[in-house]
Parts: sequence; structure tokens; C-alpha cells
Amino acid sequence: MAEPIFRSEGLTKVYRTGDVSVHALRGVDLALYSGELAVLLGPSGSGKSTLLNILGGLDRASGGKAWFRDHELTAMSDRDLTLYRRDHVGFVFQFYNLVASLTARENVELVTEIAANPMPADEALARVGLQHRLDHFPAQLSGGEQQRVAIARAIAKRPEVLLCDEPTGALDSKTGVQVLEALERINAELGTTTVVITHNAGIQAIAHRVVFFADGRIAEMRENTRRARPSDISW
Repeated sequence: MAEPIFRSEGLTKVYRTGDVSVHALRGVDLALYSGELAVLLGPSGSGKSTLLNILGGLDRASGGKAWFRDHELTAMSDRDLTLYRRDHVGFVFQFYNLVASLTARENVELVTEIAANPMPADEALARVGLQHRLDHFPAQLSGGEQQRVAIARAIAKRPEVLLCDEPTGALDSKTGVQVLEALERINAELGTTTVVITHNAGIQAIAHRVVFFADGRIAEMRENTRRARPSDISW
């Protein structure tokens, strides 16, 4: 097994609104490994997005500890978390968050301008199969193509980890397959540790490992000894 890239011990998260407390995470112990494609699977409200946000430095835990390699995320200052996100993490969300007035190439270049060792925008778009759509605006692209631009933007800074929150949630099965193929290709070709959270049980088939969430806890973990291709997934 490769070295852990993320670890958590007793991780908790409580959201409070007035007198109401919502326990999103209830003591999560987890290791995610360098180079793997992991799927975090569970229904809405099970805690998987909360965990992803903490590992990505977008949110803070209420208790417990989390590490990126040897760096304790739960002890970092806001400034250090900002640098961590900039230098190490690529994000892909359900909604593409593209700038409507910029072309696909220009949307990717937004990231390459601040990255230490960026991938050329044209190369990043080619890796997700969009080398023929470089100068198209988001309104001229399908939903699947827009999501692949978002993936290209995320990988253009050569992140060590790619964190994907429901990346196919707004897509039909055909375009969802194209997005999953792009993610699988990035993981295989670049060795980027890729974490995909979803409530779609079919997607677990492409993962090296599946982590099942329920009620803020890990219910089960399972290795995939025979991975499926995205085109073979039952939606």
C-alpha cells in the first residue's frame, strides 16, 4: 500500500444554529493513500462533503485531527490553509463555476497564473479531451464539456490531490461517463490522488477503494479487486 496522503483521527464536525446542533461528523478515522482513486459513497447528509471540505482546507473540524502527509491541517492558520489549497489541492464541484465571459482556455489560465509549476492550459484541456474546444465560451459547451473544463482548471496547477464533490450530479449518464473517464485518466496518467464523493452507487465500481458513509460515520470500507470502466457503470 502507498503512503497515506490524508489521515484523520476522531474527526468531528458540529454545526450550531441557535439551540440546534447538527453532528455532521461523529469521530471519523480514515486514511487515504497516495495515487489511489477513492469513492466516498453515502446519502445526502451522511457527512462525506463535510469531510472533503475539511481535508481540502475549506472548513475546520470541531474536534479530532486531520493531516495532509505530515502537516496537521487541523492546526493550520487561515493563511497556511490558503497556501495549502493553492499549492496542493484541485477542486471539482457539482456546478462548474466557470467564468461566462472567458473561453475554456482562459478559464484554465486563471489557475496557471498563480500556480508555481503550472501545466499549459492547452495541455490540461487536451488531457480531458477538449483540445478542439479551446476557444469556446461556457455557453457554447455542453454540461459534460463544462465539467471537463473545470477538471482541466483543477489539474492545471499539478495538484497532488483532486477532490471532487458530486462531479456528475448535474449530468445525464452519457456525459457523466465522459467526466468519469477524464477523472480516471488523470488518476492513471498523472498519479493524482483522486477522491470522488457521490450518492450514486454505480460510481463505486471505478474506484480502487470505496468508503461508505452513514450518519456522520464510516459504515464500511471495501477494496475493489476488479474495477469497472466508466462506460460499464449501471446508472
